[in-house]
Amino acid sequence: MRILLALCALSIVASAASAQTTIIHAGMLIDGTGSKPANNVSIIIEGERIAGIESGFVELEGAELIDLSDRTVLPGFMDMHVHLDNELDPPGSYADRFYLNSADYALRATVYAERTLAAGFTTVRNLGARDVQAMLALRNAINSGYVEGPRIYAAGKSIATTGGHADPTNGIKHDLRGDPGPAMGVINGTDDAFKAVRQRYKDGSDVIKLTVTGGVLSLAKSGDNPQFTEEEVEAVVAAAKDYGFTVAVHAHGAEGMKRAIRAGVDSVEHGTYMDAEAMKLMKRNGTWYVPTISAGKWVGDLSKEDGKLPDIVRPKAAAVGPQIQTTFAEAYEKGVKIAFGTDAGVSPHGANAKEFVFMVEAGMPPMEAIKAATINAATLLRMQDDLGSVEAGKFADIVAVVGDPLADISILENVDFVMKGGRVYR
Repeated sequence: MRILLALCALSIVASAASAQTTIIHAGMLIDGTGSKPANNVSIIIEGERIAGIESGFVELEGAELIDLSDRTVLPGFMDMHVHLDNELDPPGSYADRFYLNSADYALRATVYAERTLAAGFTTVRNLGARDVQAMLALRNAINSGYVEGPRIYAAGKSIATTGGHADPTNGIKHDLRGDPGPAMGVINGTDDAFKAVRQRYKDGSDVIKLTVTGGVLSLAKSGDNPQFTEEEVEAVVAAAKDYGFTVAVHAHGAEGMKRAIRAGVDSVEHGTYMDAEAMKLMKRNGTWYVPTISAGKWVGDLSKEDGKLPDIVRPKAAAVGPQIQTTFAEAYEKGVKIAFGTDAGVSPHGANAKEFVFMVEAGMPPMEAIKAATINAATLLRMQDDLGSVEAGKFADIVAVVGDPLADISILENVDFVMKGGRVYR
């Protein structure tokens, strides 16, 4: 029996080698689970997935060897809040919707996607697009190998109420506004809520995004007022469950986010004026918090410069921007579950890793910040069986840096090796 088992094991090894196994020699491995780093290990990859992890630097005849023995190796990072079809370039970008076609958005998005992947972010959630078909086409092109970029879980068009943060007709002249409805992501009432979610399903979205409070960059007065009734949020969540969607909510004001948390949404984005009651509700319901400190700092800085933001936006940016990092620090201290997100597209694409620095500045230990961008983010996506850590059976999404990010988290801004699904991109 022992001889038979040994022969079987040799057969498996030989088969792995013939299938062009790749072996990574990692000087230090931070696997994304929060476990203590391991030194001098071999990551064995077969096709798109990790087959195993072995102590020491092993070699296998016929396998491709990637020597990262002088590097720290980590899972590919995951950003749970981006907008890949746009990048804020005020004040001109406010007029883009009148001049750019779907092809324009798609071509620009390919550049932003490549920057994001090169920065070590192998998976993103795209929470709202100016051009839905361009974004979904980009997602599909990346999945098919035509374009280089991260895996995209796309929300399609964000859902708002009339005049709300994601109403696409805010701020434009009256005769151009019309009365957008659920197909365009604008709802009023529970029937509209079901229709809007079903439209997102029809479009091919992966997640649902709501703007349950006012926002900073929309051409409307309030940045934090509640903009959905409890019944409307509950209807969206009920419809989303029917179709297997997770629900993310943009929220700055406490009242709007509390309505959403009670309704059972999966994540709160930004959370600027989150109060103690909201934090308790999030802990009780298991709601994730995606802070986006990067975007807050970016718009806060823009608000200090004349002519950078529209007059109606500037005071909101000055108030909301600097507050997000403070709220993050309190939420972390209170034990709210946190997943990594930047709102890149407001802040520059490719600079996503600055969020690690901001999180650590606010009191989160480096290992916890790394977990936020790996296993925590994967769990929020319900993809923890496939993504978020360097473990056998998961996709071979792997990055590497020079130095120890647990000693200096800013090292993660300088990723110099990127593998996604077993393929080396950088």
